[in-house]
Formats: sequence, structure tokens, C-alpha cells
Amino acid sequence: MMKGMSLKDLRKYPSLIPLYVCLGAGLFISSAYLIRLAVYSPDVSWQPKKNPEPWQAYKDKDYK
Repeated sequence: MMKGMSLKDLRKYPSLIPLYVCLGAGLFISSAYLIRLAVYSPDVSWQPKKNPEPWQAYKDKDYK
């Protein structure tokens, strides 16, 4: 196994802890953003047979 990949190695190389924290935070934020886009975006249709063109609901709405 590579150095710095286990908890034992993190105790030996504490300078790697901020790296793992930043990577974990970036992964969490990007995953949350993708989930938000998939759930709240009017362009996404999870049931294409029931609602084939969901963006048509916004046809007459004004964007400000």
C-alpha cells in the first residue's frame, strides 16, 4: 500500500491531514451540487413517459 493511505501513516505524516480534509470537502460540495442540479433543475425529467417536456411548464413564466 502507498505511504500516507492509512491512519497509521497519517500519524507519521500529519501534513497530509489538510490535504485529505480539502479533498473530502471538495468531494462533498461537488456531490451536493450535482444532486441539487438533478433534483431541482427544470431541464431534468426523471419520468419521461409521464412528463416528456418538463421545461414547458416555464414557458409563460417571466424570469427576473
